[in-house]
Amino acid sequence: MKGKEYKQVNGWLEMEDVEREEIFSFNKDYAEFLDDYRTEREFVKGAIGLLEAEGFKNLEEFTELKKGDKFYKVNRDKAILAAIVGEKPLEEGLRIVGSHIDSPRIDLKPTPLYEDSELAYFSTHYYGGIKKYQWVSIPLALHGVVIKEDGTKVEINIGDKEGDPVFYISDLLPHLGKDQMAKKMSEGITGEQLRLIIGSIPARKKDGEEKDSGKKVKSAVLDYLFEEYGISEEDLISCELQIVPALKSRDVGFDRGLLAAYGHDDRVCSYPALRAILDVENPVYTAMVLLVDKEEIGSMGNTGMQSHFFENTVAEMVNLTYENYSDLLVRKTIENSKCLSGDVNAAYDPNFPEVYAKDNTPYLGKGVVITKYTGARGKGGSSEATAEFVAEIRGLFNNAGVIWQTGELGKVDQGGGGTIAQFLANYNMDVLDCGPAVLSMHAPYELVSKVDVYNTYLAYQVFLEK
Repeated sequence: MKGKEYKQVNGWLEMEDVEREEIFSFNKDYAEFLDDYRTEREFVKGAIGLLEAEGFKNLEEFTELKKGDKFYKVNRDKAILAAIVGEKPLEEGLRIVGSHIDSPRIDLKPTPLYEDSELAYFSTHYYGGIKKYQWVSIPLALHGVVIKEDGTKVEINIGDKEGDPVFYISDLLPHLGKDQMAKKMSEGITGEQLRLIIGSIPARKKDGEEKDSGKKVKSAVLDYLFEEYGISEEDLISCELQIVPALKSRDVGFDRGLLAAYGHDDRVCSYPALRAILDVENPVYTAMVLLVDKEEIGSMGNTGMQSHFFENTVAEMVNLTYENYSDLLVRKTIENSKCLSGDVNAAYDPNFPEVYAKDNTPYLGKGVVITKYTGARGKGGSSEATAEFVAEIRGLFNNAGVIWQTGELGKVDQGGGGTIAQFLANYNMDVLDCGPAVLSMHAPYELVSKVDVYNTYLAYQVFLEK
């Protein structure tokens, strides 16, 4: 008798017509969510709306936790977890899907506003691993908050709505680009050249002014910010304004089987995880979705996975569940937990075959990807799942009819990457990376297969329920 052969299959060929309709419907909802909530703060806001509509309440409203309770907890408006109390005692562990909701982008410097040659600019500092040349000559939007000295929060969202202006980073014309084009791609656009054009019309001379004070375009921008938002120049020091592509999600191809959008990494895992817990009923173990910030820069800080947000919330859960709270109960609950770290892998790209090992590479359209280990070269910085846990997840997906594949992130010596898995594994729980494959990862406009997005949702749902 011959054993089971591992074979990647095209997910579309495994789908009946009714399932295809579900795939397109799910991706339509996902695309709309991406377009509406483009930053961490916005994602959390959208997540709260979906959770509360399904009966989830803020953990602060509970005086005790019992089977079936649904709750969420927010960390500084930039990270959120949601959970459903399961049938098993809490100390037997959680079933966690963890993902991150930050994406590569461009931030503002602490004192960003200046004028040069009668153009007003924001000076910027890019966030995460980007190819800087990809961010010039495209329409850009400005999203985020400004916190005034008295604590007032001012929300700004300009560039995505019909009729909005957009913002722009200029590039050099090819007629004068001889020296630029002789440089390495990584040097063609520098970080300091990612200067955002935000205005060009000078302020008119005000009544009583005896002479031209200069910086008239900057002055006009400051006048606009104050009149429209009540913001002063000093208020920009305490802002979190993000520059993101002003590009809507769009179907790709005659058959509409692919979805292009900004922020697939890693909202293509975070949104399916959120939808999965909304659809979970009567989980065996307490089910949790953990959506955090700062993964693109190492998961540092008080909203990243290296903060104590997760651990402190589990302690709070234990305190609301048991009469006799102890640190040991908290540690047992975490250590007995199992986790799928929701993050993307690199889809095989026929345009660049030299960086992929074809037999160990995920492909668009062949299902959610389980990634046994991450890291770079000699598995540096890796979190590697045990063979036992990989077998458990493989069996779970096979029994549930989830279409899945496996693969590495490129050839061994080519590069690599990491996820939040290592920080969860530090708690001594079982963790496996699991998410869809992406083309043009970290670009302003990334590409995924709709069938992979849907099977990511199915994978997370069956994991959270069992």
